[in-house]
Amino acid sequence: MQRPAAETRDHVLRVAGGLFYWKSIRATGVDLVATEAGVAPTTLYRLFASKDGLVGAYVEHAAGEFRETFAEAVAAAGPDPREQILAVFDTVYGQVASEQFRGCALQMTLAEFPDRDLPAHRNAVAAKAWFRESIGELTARLGVRDPAALADHLTLVFEGLNASGQSLGPEGPAKRARGLVEVLLTAALA
Repeated sequence: MQRPAAETRDHVLRVAGGLFYWKSIRATGVDLVATEAGVAPTTLYRLFASKDGLVGAYVEHAAGEFRETFAEAVAAAGPDPREQILAVFDTVYGQVASEQFRGCALQMTLAEFPDRDLPAHRNAVAAKAWFRESIGELTARLGVRDPAALADHLTLVFEGLNASGQSLGPEGPAKRARGLVEVLLTAALA
């Protein structure tokens, strides 16, 4: 039975995402993605004009999954923006502490694709900007004097949580992220 194009595209993105995340993007060829996804290379190229297009779509897909995770954490925390911010960091730490964590997919993409003109780079930067903006919306609701500065501080903690989780594991500095977020929130609310 043949899948609809949208379903095939989503399937290919999931397969490519796993390969890119665990083996690296540059080390994963399009032929391997096609084989692992069980599609012909011509089908893959019909869905994505090039490997750059596939990688750009993979980054968009990964960013979309994180936006959903962020929204779920915020919704589950209730209406208090302080608790929502803490919930986001608890959720990210939970990801870092899982056996499925190799590092931040977006940070790894930026390391592999420093060329700002490539879709992968642009999409990863856009996703990072989205986080900064979204955490800024929460800090603005706190009623602090400088919500933009607080959002920048929290963004630095977020990036450090992901990077130290990758290099030193969940028992390294990453385990202190929540405490640092609490200190920043307390100071900003004082």
